[in-house]
Amino acid sequence: MSKLVTEKKFKIDIPEGKKKERIDIFLANTIENATRSRIQKLIKANCVIVNNKIVKPNYIVTPLDIIELTIPTSPRPEVHEAEDIPLNIIYEDDYLLVVNKQAGMVAHPSLGNYTGTLVNALLHHTNKLSRLNEPIRPGIVHRIDKETSGLLLIAKDEWTHAKLAKQFYDHTIEREYWAVCWGLFKQSTGEVVGNIARSTKDRKIFCVSNSEGKHAHTFYEVLEEFEFASLIKLKLKTGRTHQIRVHMAHIKHPIFGDPVYGGRVIVYGSQLPKMKARVDNLLEIMQRQALHAKTLGFIHPKTKEKIFLDSNLPDDFEMLLKKLRG
Repeated sequence: MSKLVTEKKFKIDIPEGKKKERIDIFLANTIENATRSRIQKLIKANCVIVNNKIVKPNYIVTPLDIIELTIPTSPRPEVHEAEDIPLNIIYEDDYLLVVNKQAGMVAHPSLGNYTGTLVNALLHHTNKLSRLNEPIRPGIVHRIDKETSGLLLIAKDEWTHAKLAKQFYDHTIEREYWAVCWGLFKQSTGEVVGNIARSTKDRKIFCVSNSEGKHAHTFYEVLEEFEFASLIKLKLKTGRTHQIRVHMAHIKHPIFGDPVYGGRVIVYGSQLPKMKARVDNLLEIMQRQALHAKTLGFIHPKTKEKIFLDSNLPDDFEMLLKKLRG
């Protein structure tokens, strides 16, 4: 018997003042857990309509456009398929493994996005994954955003998973992120404290709130300064959704390239043609937020050994730094 295919519909009204952008990039950055390749397939299947007309992937979104998107969906599968997707595994034993996740990869399957995820790749790599979570997230102890690269901890059994989750709950896990942010910081070190809550204007994004949301605390340190941007490292005292991105935007230093929290708006030299061309080139290199989960430290649940892991910056991040230094 064939499965009943349903669909999920989106309608997006583009406001005045919206910067012109390719529709495949815009939708990939707007629709949760969508990838650019997935959006391109939907466009080619005539599932994207703009102003009541079919468009191509290179259509440029302009102010006052009305975009209608239809995503065919099927009932969530009880068991996800293993897929032969390359993984950059930097540590593994009988109890756990640590993956250096590439940008653009979703951690686990979700509505309309059941393939190409980290979980699909893990299921191909090993038949030992914790089932402590719901079936859709085997082995996943914590997550990072789709377009954030870096280290993720995976549990192979329920006991290990519970022990690692307790370390996250107790805030004893050591994590260090690196980011390129807009602007130069007044102080070389600092902290941001502010509740993270869902935006009342757009429920898919978050903001700092004085009265709602959950307590969030971020520390930062400037590592290197450039003409109009800074390389910083960050440590989290709490682990809220989009915490770093929201906190940096809140203090007027959005993460370079971040399409959601102001990181693709030129905030320095936009009136100078040469500077604008240079920044546009840098944004072409970094088509996501310049944020990488670089280090991870924890106590191994079985051996009680302190494990500390470091990871290389991905190619786009390295190229961005090279151009900024140049």
